[in-house]
Amino acid sequence: MLTHLSIRDVVLIEKLDLALASGLTVLTGETGAGKSILLDSLGLALGDRANAGLIRSGATQASVAAIFEVPPRHPVFTLLGEQGIALEDPSEPLVLRRIVTQDGRSRAYVSDQPVGITLLRRIASQLVEIQGQHEQMGLADQSTHLDLLDAFGVKPALLAQTSAAFHQWAAARTALKKARSDMDAAAREEEWLRATVDDLSTLAPQEGEEDNLAALRVSLQQDEKRGEAVAAALAELTPRDRRSSSPAAALRSASRALVRLLPSTTDAENESSMHQGQAQEALDALEKAEEALADAEMLLTRLAADTEGDPRLLEETEERLFALRAEARKHNIAVAELPSFLASLKARLTALDSGNAELARLETALTEARLAYEDAARQLSEARKQSAQKLEQAVTRELKPVKLERARFIVSLLPLSPDQWNSRGMEQSSFLIAANPGQAPGPLAKVASGGELSRLMLALKVVLAQRSDIGTLVFDEVDSGVGGATASSIGDRLHKVAQDVQVLVVTHSPQVAARGDHHLRIAKRIRNERTETLAEPLSREARREEIARMLAGDVITDAARGAADSLLGQTA
Repeated sequence: MLTHLSIRDVVLIEKLDLALASGLTVLTGETGAGKSILLDSLGLALGDRANAGLIRSGATQASVAAIFEVPPRHPVFTLLGEQGIALEDPSEPLVLRRIVTQDGRSRAYVSDQPVGITLLRRIASQLVEIQGQHEQMGLADQSTHLDLLDAFGVKPALLAQTSAAFHQWAAARTALKKARSDMDAAAREEEWLRATVDDLSTLAPQEGEEDNLAALRVSLQQDEKRGEAVAAALAELTPRDRRSSSPAAALRSASRALVRLLPSTTDAENESSMHQGQAQEALDALEKAEEALADAEMLLTRLAADTEGDPRLLEETEERLFALRAEARKHNIAVAELPSFLASLKARLTALDSGNAELARLETALTEARLAYEDAARQLSEARKQSAQKLEQAVTRELKPVKLERARFIVSLLPLSPDQWNSRGMEQSSFLIAANPGQAPGPLAKVASGGELSRLMLALKVVLAQRSDIGTLVFDEVDSGVGGATASSIGDRLHKVAQDVQVLVVTHSPQVAARGDHHLRIAKRIRNERTETLAEPLSREARREEIARMLAGDVITDAARGAADSLLGQTA
């Protein structure tokens, strides 16, 4: 419900903060006091058209904030979620705020988050209904009529069944459309598909194959490099041609030459013992070098055998790796994707080969889904026809007490063409009224006057009392053109509706005013040579005086006060 209305610099209102309560709140005041300004301000916060003329003279901008307490599971939170508006604490009040600047432009906010005016209107329409000469919200909007009819007399299970059947039908339609599209595309490229599948099947790419081949290639390349290094080392120890001697042969030749330097037994005494020792040491070193060289050659020979590369395996590995990469480049995918790519192409060929059978299955499923929807929607249509009759009868019974006894209320159900069928069924609904005998029924907003429409809404709300998520109803001129017993009846019905929802009513009728749970008097005052509009909550005594004024006019008599006491006594 609407708990607060804060107005700044709107026409004659400089600053006004209203605290509003549940039940029936009546707003009264002399003609021209500013009641319409109050409703214009509320309408501004709810998304009405803005213009610079609303700004109070001397002010730079006008602003209005409407604060609502909304139960946690209210549909408005679904709408907010769909629009990406996240509230820090959903239990906190919901604030709709509007600012109008001197250039006539406006900004809208929902709990301090900027929104467009269209979205503001959608949010407001789930919180408030306004009827009267003020811009219509709610009952005059034909798009709400089907929901109202369903809320009155259609079981929710039928609505859910129809919605589920429609979405299943839509899913079947989408599946068939996609299958046909895929089949057509596959047929157009069948030659390419078969050739590509043949090529890829011959190549037979495996999961993880590229990584394995790349690792094997590196290992084989390293083996080849090691083999080349060992071979080069052995080559240095082996004569390149017959004319060249090996290091081992050179060592043996050096040893033989050195042996000749050693003294024989006959001339040993003639040689210096120092030269003999040096020669022997050199000879020993040569013998050791020859042995070490033989050991090195033996070790290198063994190493060459152990590190022998496999050039053929390396070549085969590289050919396979390069073939995989070339195929991947050809199809602009990664090598790792080749197996899944091949699988997808095979699936498309399979679908092409068995396409007719699959299409037949999907067409059967679509037919069955449509029949299921039609069956559910026809049950819903029958329930709506019964609900429409009951709603017409119930509203008609309420028309006489609100002085619309000559009017006819009609619930129209118009079938939709098959291409317009939707999750809500196969028809649309609109509420029509023939305000006078002989008059053709027409849309509410075009046929009924502001007062008639307000009273019709009141009659409808009495019937639909607890079947709407909208928590605040605003009536303007609901008592226009009536008085006496009719006005009293209207007051009774407003009070009855207010047991379930918050009701605000602008009234000139003392009978209606006396039925209020809360009473606000709208008045003007002059301060600092400027006219201001005020809204004053009235005490019991002040209510008596205000109702007496409404009965008697400018001069309040004791008789008027007595009549006011009588009216207030009836509501005590």
